[in-house]
Amino acid sequence: MPTSRAGRLAASARRRVALFSVAVLLPVAQGAFAQAGTAPASDSATAAAVHERAAAWLDRIPRAAQQENYEGVFVYQRGTFVQSSRIAHYATRGDGEFESLESLDGKPRKLLRHDDSLYTFVPERHLCILEQRQNKDSFPALLSESGQQVLATYEPKLLGPDRVAGIDAQVIELDPKDAYRFTYKFWTDAKTGLLLRAQTLDASAQVLEQISFTQLRIGVPVNKAPIAAGIRNTAGWTLVRPPLQPVDMEAQGWRFGPEVPGFRKIRELRRPMAAREAGAPPIPVDQAVFSDGLATVSVFVEPVEKSSRKEGAGASGATHVLVTRHGDYWITLLGEVPQGTLQLFASAIKYPGK
Repeated sequence: MPTSRAGRLAASARRRVALFSVAVLLPVAQGAFAQAGTAPASDSATAAAVHERAAAWLDRIPRAAQQENYEGVFVYQRGTFVQSSRIAHYATRGDGEFESLESLDGKPRKLLRHDDSLYTFVPERHLCILEQRQNKDSFPALLSESGQQVLATYEPKLLGPDRVAGIDAQVIELDPKDAYRFTYKFWTDAKTGLLLRAQTLDASAQVLEQISFTQLRIGVPVNKAPIAAGIRNTAGWTLVRPPLQPVDMEAQGWRFGPEVPGFRKIRELRRPMAAREAGAPPIPVDQAVFSDGLATVSVFVEPVEKSSRKEGAGASGATHVLVTRHGDYWITLLGEVPQGTLQLFASAIKYPGK
């Protein structure tokens, strides 16, 4: 994010011009009577009001994603990579949620969901992967914590109205209170609170990645029949159920403290990974997932003797990766956070026998 308000406003204006809108941003002058380093009481009251309003908007996002009926097309962009998908979501009164998600670019993929049961169809392999949903924060839900919890580590700004895919929206910016995370901008439907667009920005206000509806209808009639039929009709498909299981990594001797401010551990899983040698048993990989309500960091642990990984770091859009070795184990850290945050996580990891 630019170091001055003028820099931030200039960056925002350039982005809005690209979206066929012109924003006139008028800075509010501070009272000359304010003492140095002390904000007037009215400013404190205004900040508290913005905080409460922003928290309420954030709380509406996952609720709308779960309760509204909508059909649309959204585009995900990271650098030169662009992926478009078609989504249909229906919330029934007595039979739960039904959702269809279909990729429109590259190799065809379709995901069908009934509540937490996921069916991913891979046509070129005639494969259907059956699993239970592990998280509920994928677009357009996005948030995994309450608005108040998210705002413990982000400072909100209400940037006013805009339009996305022909729908009136409220724009919210969340600025990190430290250097451990990125800035986020959200466009939410002014009527329902459904998330229409999300951007992740770096410290220079450059967009690292974004996801946005390009077509959207909200309040459509429930049409769960095609989804239910697709879930039932798996004859002829090879069904695979990945053997995920919960695991207690601390009971094995792993330690992940001290905690990075704002992040808390939300789950631990053991998942098998295919071995390099044909016919060899799969490699057990343990995963600990941490979240601040928006950004997530995953820590993967796997034996060195069965892996060909190399130490190093990299990035793609907002996602950074860090691979390091701890004795007889490879540690891979992956998350939508700055590289320094992963390094802080890595420096706090303790491993068995050390």
